[in-house]
Amino acid sequence: MAVDLSRQGYRVQRWAARGALAAAVLAVATPLVYGGLRGLLLLVCGVAGLALSAAAVWWTLTLRGPLRWGAALIAVCVPVGLIALFAATLFWALLASLVLWVLAVWSGRFALRGTGSERARTRERRLPPPRRPVLIMNPRSGGGKVGRFRLREKAERLGARVVLLDPGKEHDVTALARAAVADGADLLGAAGGDGTQALVAAVAAEHDIPFLVISAGTRNHFALDLGLDRGDPAACLDALTDGVELRVDLGFAGEQPFVNNASFGAYAAIVQSPAYRDDKIGTSLNMLPDLLTGQQGPRLVARAGDTTLTAPQAVLVSNNPYRTGDPFGLGRRERLDSAVLGVLGVRLEGAVGAAALLLNPDPSGLTILTAPEVVIEADRTEIEAGIDGEAMVLPAPVRCRIAPGALRVRVPRRRPGVTRTPPRLDWRRLRKLAATVGRTAAPGRLRRPYVAPHPPTAPPAPAPPQAPDVSGVPAAPTEPPRSGAPQETAGPRSPHQ
Repeated sequence: MAVDLSRQGYRVQRWAARGALAAAVLAVATPLVYGGLRGLLLLVCGVAGLALSAAAVWWTLTLRGPLRWGAALIAVCVPVGLIALFAATLFWALLASLVLWVLAVWSGRFALRGTGSERARTRERRLPPPRRPVLIMNPRSGGGKVGRFRLREKAERLGARVVLLDPGKEHDVTALARAAVADGADLLGAAGGDGTQALVAAVAAEHDIPFLVISAGTRNHFALDLGLDRGDPAACLDALTDGVELRVDLGFAGEQPFVNNASFGAYAAIVQSPAYRDDKIGTSLNMLPDLLTGQQGPRLVARAGDTTLTAPQAVLVSNNPYRTGDPFGLGRRERLDSAVLGVLGVRLEGAVGAAALLLNPDPSGLTILTAPEVVIEADRTEIEAGIDGEAMVLPAPVRCRIAPGALRVRVPRRRPGVTRTPPRLDWRRLRKLAATVGRTAAPGRLRRPYVAPHPPTAPPAPAPPQAPDVSGVPAAPTEPPRSGAPQETAGPRSPHQ
């Protein structure tokens, strides 16, 4: 007897959803039942403490002098005191609650796998190796990764021509890439940070030739989201001989390309400061009070589709949206070919807004959406921007757009790959899945559509017997059917005829 593995697997998911809901309820109830009224008071104190901590963080960023240090002390001491109070009062109940929460999250995500929430993987194409690859390498990126991993030597052994930037000079990377294409390059590559990658990638997209990413920068978010090994940039060169091609999107802020993101507002203003590169923390703390309170910097308006963000402190426009449902996956993108920009806008009104941002599951001060185009306006003729970490000043308004599938990226066939994104923990979907019973729990794609049976077709009547031909004259041919009359064809009849 055959076993329906699809229904059996879905039955397991259904019970996992029920287990997740039960574990979540027990995680909340255990401290309350164990502590009684004291546990309820501790819960209220915990919520109030979190709100106070969020407000203290806001004061730390917007105040100066002794008040700032006092606020920073509150922001650190309140959470530590709450943890100590809960641990000393609830004992094992707190530990049991944490274990139950972990179980609830794990079971919930297991239950939601295979319910249609996964995204399709980017399609790979096998193409022959390039004949005249040209790679532009920045020896200063990543603290000298080009020299440390001997990237130039390996690339030249594989047949690539390397253009090594002089650390003591300013180079027009775009002009170098275009000159390489004019000289016959059939692949462009870049070893450097996201800013260098974006400039070379735009030229490759312009001429529709493959682009090779070498993760020789400090962070290399683009390489990470492509599934490349950031710890071993030399492995990226394997794509020259054993590679596959991916089609991904490319973002533009005005005429400036970006592979990662374009930021406007507070961060963009801070990176413009000449002192930022040498003292990031000190420069940020010095400029943030005026930027966050609106005393310095332009007043921005961001328009994305039907949504308008007025006077946000910061706007981040990304080439494809970032993950938001997984705290361990922040800063990562599930896909690079969804053909939409990710938009993250922050507008906080004082300490109360900061507290609401932490406690409210859907805070009004945080806007997260997607759009194919975003327009950033300002009360000035120019807008400060950070394009893939590079400080720029762009003429206002700035139109951010995405070019779907404009970039052909060549990557090694064997690479770590993008980590699979766990499904977002949606308690409403979990309740629906847990409540289903029997055949209704099976996913729609596993059910066969109902087709009404055709009525049985009567067999054709036998031909009447003919008298034997005794005259020796051949019988007359059968008269062909008149025009428009249905014709019978030889062979067995279809059951649908």
